[in-house]
Amino acid sequence: MPFIDAKPYKFQFDFDHVALICIDMQRDFCELGGFAEALGNNVANVQPCIPVIAKLQAAFRKWRLPIIHTKECHKPDLSDLPAAKLHRGNPKIRIGEFGPMGRILIDGEPGVEFIAENAPREWEHVISKPGKDSFYRTDLDEYLMRRKIASLVITGVTTEVCVQTTMRCANDRGYDCILVEDGTDSFFPEFKESTLKAVVAQGGIVGWTCKSDILLDMLADEKSYGA
Repeated sequence: MPFIDAKPYKFQFDFDHVALICIDMQRDFCELGGFAEALGNNVANVQPCIPVIAKLQAAFRKWRLPIIHTKECHKPDLSDLPAAKLHRGNPKIRIGEFGPMGRILIDGEPGVEFIAENAPREWEHVISKPGKDSFYRTDLDEYLMRRKIASLVITGVTTEVCVQTTMRCANDRGYDCILVEDGTDSFFPEFKESTLKAVVAQGGIVGWTCKSDILLDMLADEKSYGA
């Protein structure tokens, strides 16, 4: 099994027990007119990671390695939406109300769908989650255990919210996690940088980080598998 350069120290990439998770690459968060913009965010700040994630997806597909896609959304009747979340942030458009891409953050609406650049293939696992934690009220843990996944390569948006929350919860469940530094973004670049530092502090208290080119070079090497 190859080791790759990472922070705070080398990370062992086990082809037989690894999965790529792409968190919330949705129109509501990555395009104009979605929920993120309704909250006053500059969506341009989360777009640099889009082509990076696309390259990683292609590399994982080459090896037929598992890819998991999450989307944050709620049931049309809002039965899984806490009142505290509904009202938090005082947005111009609240969850469940109609926006330029349909009802905001409602499963099945256009805004909840994945952006074209990072959309899942039909055989890839898709998780609809009502919160920031990808394990909360989803089948993610069951899926990973069934596939005997021990390590997660984590990407997506936003770094300090759903990405970090998922990584910390995965850590508590015993998964080794490596966050791709240029495969994640935030509406607030300074929050991304502080999160990257927090993840690897104290000898990797949450996990590892690395640049995408390290992973892509390794995945492009035919000798890597079984090395």
